Amino acid sequence: MALKATIFKAELQIADMDRHYYETHMLTIAQHPSETDERMMVRLLAFAVYAHERLAFTKGISTEDEPDLWQKSLSDEIELWIELGQPDEKRLRKAAGRAQQVVIITYNSRSAAVWRSQMQDALSKLDNVTVRALNNETVEALGKLAQRNMSLQCTIQDGEIGIGDDSQHLTVRFE
Repeated sequence: MALKATIFKAELQIADMDRHYYETHMLTIAQHPSETDERMMVRLLAFAVYAHERLAFTKGISTEDEPDLWQKSLSDEIELWIELGQPDEKRLRKAAGRAQQVVIITYNSRSAAVWRSQMQDALSKLDNVTVRALNNETVEALGKLAQRNMSLQCTIQDGEIGIGDDSQHLTVRFE
């Protein structure tokens, strides 16, 4: 019998002063059985940082043809492709060819540094790909925010991200 996804509900209040985006999103997040709380919360952070009315979670881990999040135009073109982890060169090229903008968010400091050095040539040829990295301490702290029902506030100003709930708050900066 296949394991089922764990469903999380999140009320995410975003005040992004860098992009002048202020909105509350009611999100339902399906956590794949093989996905850790930390990775799921990195997805939630990515949603907050790139929030838009058409940004959506996809089937993610279980689907090869979709990223973790994407934003599609009204005519179904992929405007933004957000991928977590360390995709191989073939997947990077595919994403860059299908989307106007691709964002890769790495979240394992040691292996991400190795991946980035190995992918340096491929990344330099893809003008629409941006790589952002989170350090291990940040990812661990994000994982501690995970609850089945969450009410989170996220403030973004000058590239600094503050995220938390009533009991804990952390400051995040991409490396």
